[in-house]
Amino acid sequence: MDKKHILIVDDEQDIRNLLKINLDNENYKTILVEDGETSISEARKSNPDLIILDLMLPGIQGLDVCRILKNSEDTSNIPILMLTAKGEEVDIVKGLELGADDYVVKPFSPKELEARIRCVLRRVEKEQIAGLPNSGVIQVAAFRIDTNRRKVYRGDERIRLTGMEFS
Repeated sequence: MDKKHILIVDDEQDIRNLLKINLDNENYKTILVEDGETSISEARKSNPDLIILDLMLPGIQGLDVCRILKNSEDTSNIPILMLTAKGEEVDIVKGLELGADDYVVKPFSPKELEARIRCVLRRVEKEQIAGLPNSGVIQVAAFRIDTNRRKVYRGDERIRLTGMEFS
């Protein structure tokens, strides 16, 4: 089985190094980035299997990085796990509504984070095995569900859903 590639985006070198050591030990290949702008270009270049994204970054903030990646056709299918010190309910909800697949608050347990990574990757694999179209769009009667962008349409009209409602 090929090693899964994980893009780690955090401005704190100690956090990046801790994640790298733990994930390398779990047989993942890691790419380390410290700012939002570089993370966008690296995601487009390397097409990782997962992005671990901090919210408070120099330059482009993590929420904006998430929005940009999830609204870009070439990166919208990359799962994003937010790892941040911002643990208020409003921050968590906003992150999930922008398309994050999971949200972990610092300080964190490396073992819990590894379990969440496996869970997200397992879900993505199941979706691929189930034969979801590469576009991530499912048509059911008059409804169109874009699983990559986490949006639902009835005809041409978008139905606004919270992250929880979409899930």
